Parts: sequence; structure tokens; C-alpha cells
Amino acid sequence: MELKLNNNPGLNVDPRTKIILLIIISFMVFNEAPLYVSGILVLIPFFCLFFSDYKKVALIYIAVYSMAIYVQIYLIPTSTGILSIILITFSYTSSRMLPIFMMGYYTISSTKVSEFITSMENINVPKEIIIPLSVVFRYVPSVYDEIKSITNAMKMRGFGLTVKSLKSPLKMIEFYMIPILISAVKTSDELSAASLTRGLSNPRKRTHLLEVKFSKIDYFLIMIAVIGFIIFAYYFIGGH
Repeated sequence: MELKLNNNPGLNVDPRTKIILLIIISFMVFNEAPLYVSGILVLIPFFCLFFSDYKKVALIYIAVYSMAIYVQIYLIPTSTGILSIILITFSYTSSRMLPIFMMGYYTISSTKVSEFITSMENINVPKEIIIPLSVVFRYVPSVYDEIKSITNAMKMRGFGLTVKSLKSPLKMIEFYMIPILISAVKTSDELSAASLTRGLSNPRKRTHLLEVKFSKIDYFLIMIAVIGFIIFAYYFIGGH
């Protein structure tokens, strides 16, 4: 018997849909899709973030992406020298990496490990793939929290990430990198132990309290992404 215990605020997207969207967006953005196609696809992360209690992140994302496209279309053709190199680096890096990064951020930050495991088991993905990926879903946010804690601790000791501290790279490594590396190793050990304690390696079929299934919003997002992919394939094969 399954109980509906899904308490995620805002938009509730199936983890399988998030992974499908992440793959399609990564493929399209890196393969010179037409602007009207890539423009629609980059709105998907914005749409997901904005309606999932990440409004500030969504607005910053769309503002930076719009600025990168503006620079790419209007400023780069008229710029020269070092300014041109800076503008090209900013515009092409932002327009290609930002949609992928934001979709990955939304996927990891809005997906509970239990949701991910349930959705993967629903489509019969082998445990050898589910267990490492489920550890990654917990590992990235945990390490990020550890980095924030270490940064705050260093600020309290008068050694923050400032221009002055950058003049002492050895102290930076000693005060930041070594604690982060030790914390990362410790976190990976703890997550591995927690996964084994929860019985993820048990060969018997697991039961789930969460009900994870496709909804109308999942079908809508997948439809938009697939239509964009078909247009891109037609554009690429036709050589337009």
C-alpha cells in the first residue's frame, strides 16, 4: 500500500522528467541549435525554478542569460581587441553552460533521495546505478553546506575570501582546501554507511511510502523538449 506523502512546495516534477530535460537541454545547447529553439528550452529551467520556491535564482538566471544573448548579438560584432575576447568568453560561456547548470541545480536541490530511488525502481533501473546516483544526490548538497560552514568559520577568524587573502595562496589552501577535502571524504563515508543502513544493497524488492508518477506538468515539459529536439534535428539534417 502506498501513501501520498509528497510535500514538495511548488511545482512537483517527476525525477525522471528532470533527468530527461537535463539530457535534452545539454545536447541542444552544445550543438548550435537555432536561437528560437534554444530560447524556448532555456525557459524550462526558469519555469521549473520560478514555480518551485526558487524565484530569486530563476530571475537572476534569466537576467544573466538575456544579457549574454544581447552581448552575443549586438556588442560582439562591433567590439575589438581584449574587450571582444572578454565579451565572447562571457556570452558563449553563459549561454551554453548556464541552462545546463541551472537545470542540474534544480534537479539536485528539488529531488529527495527517496523520490529518486522510487522513480528509478519504477522503471527497473539496476541497483548498481541507483545506489551511486542516490549517494550523489545527497553528497552535493552536504558538501555545499560544509563549504558554507567552513567559509563562515574562516570569516569569524578574520580570514574571508577577499583580495587580501588571495595574496596568501598557501594559507588559502591550508585554511580552505584541506578542511573541505577532509570534510568531503568524511561526508562520503557517512553517506555510504547511511545507504547501507537503509538497506539499499538488499536484493529484495523495496516498499515505498512515496507515490511517484508522471503528471500533466511532466507530459507538458517533455512534449516541449521533444518538439524542440525534433525542430533541431530537422534544422541539423536539413542544413538550414
